[in-house]
Amino acid sequence: QVHIEESGGGLVQPGGSLRLSCAASENIYEIAIMGWYRQAPGKQRELVASVTANNDMTYGDAVKGRFTVSRDSGERRVDLQMNSLNLEDTAVYYCWVRTFGGVYIASRDYWGQGTQVTVSS
Repeated sequence: QVHIEESGGGLVQPGGSLRLSCAASENIYEIAIMGWYRQAPGKQRELVASVTANNDMTYGDAVKGRFTVSRDSGERRVDLQMNSLNLEDTAVYYCWVRTFGGVYIASRDYWGQGTQVTVSS
């Protein structure tokens, strides 16, 4: 069974930092993108950050300049360094993995169970 393992969520004060980590199981092959989405209660899920196998990075507008996404050389782990956290960053953060698609195979998306990040004084 494929699985996505997340860690690093928790409670932090405004202005503080957290680091989220995600690891994809070895039976997920040909990973094209790894990243993070988040969803707050009553809000739509939104992209936080992602990194491709080509090392192209994308950030949501709300986190640019504050968050940094990185991926290891084995392309099975992704980290999200979150700095200068504010109240609006409170959400459940979900690790996202997308595999390569091609002529004869479709890409697939995998999701972690989510880890809670709460920013509060």
